[in-house]
Amino acid sequence: MRTYLDCISCFMKSALEMARLVDANEIMHKEILDDVARAIPEISLGCPPPEMARTIDRIVKRHLGNVDIFKHIKEESNRKALALYPRLKNKVRFSEDRLLTAVEIAIAGNVIDYAAKNSLDIEIEIEKLFTNDFAKIKRTVFDYTHFKDDLKKARRILYLADNAGEIVFDKVLIEEMAKPDQIVLAVRDKPVINDAVMEDAEQCGLHQIVRVISSGVDAPGTILRYCSEEFLELFRKADLIISKGQGNYEALSAEKGNIYFLFRAKCPVIARHANVDLGDIVLKRSH
Repeated sequence: MRTYLDCISCFMKSALEMARLVDANEIMHKEILDDVARAIPEISLGCPPPEMARTIDRIVKRHLGNVDIFKHIKEESNRKALALYPRLKNKVRFSEDRLLTAVEIAIAGNVIDYAAKNSLDIEIEIEKLFTNDFAKIKRTVFDYTHFKDDLKKARRILYLADNAGEIVFDKVLIEEMAKPDQIVLAVRDKPVINDAVMEDAEQCGLHQIVRVISSGVDAPGTILRYCSEEFLELFRKADLIISKGQGNYEALSAEKGNIYFLFRAKCPVIARHANVDLGDIVLKRSH
């Protein structure tokens, strides 16, 4: 997916919000926005939005120090999600279609997204999982039958994580797929926004059920040209790739491979690109 003009205002807003999380100095904030404004013309509209997000993250950290800006937010997200984990497992256990429910849970977890936090109320959306309201959420594109069939045949599965906290919801789906020795979970290489890194995967216990690796990328999306050779080899050999979140969709929607994108459409630009409605639950096959 390319970058659209509508994305530019979001880039500026994201930079300001990141700066305010760390420092209350308005002069510093202005300097950061000035640097971001100078960087925007250098980014081609042909690049995916996570490319610019990567640049913004580097600019902000250059001013504020190389800190994990969202560290406390990620830790809180992990704790809250882990507290929900028993309820999530019970929901799967008593479901008529356990895999479908696990897929829905994984997608529901995608509302834990501070890059789009103004779009949906996280606590309200998660609570919908435990009511009939979640089943009523629109699904313009939901390729579940194909996903179920491909999962049965897959021998090498690569699961691309998105946000901290959300990975607990991914854990429920991974456990329901029941192929722990065939699944590799990829997280970000370095902290960027609230995306999950190795520390988050370990805090949430993912390393105890599957092999966890770094993708090698420090952008909020799996931009292949920044990924490690280890990751790229797994990507090329995978029978099935599960791609979580909007950032991964932005980065990989034009790539070849048996990729399934699982996300909640929280951005109107992404919704239009994916041919879904804003707020939709999406399970989209790449081909």
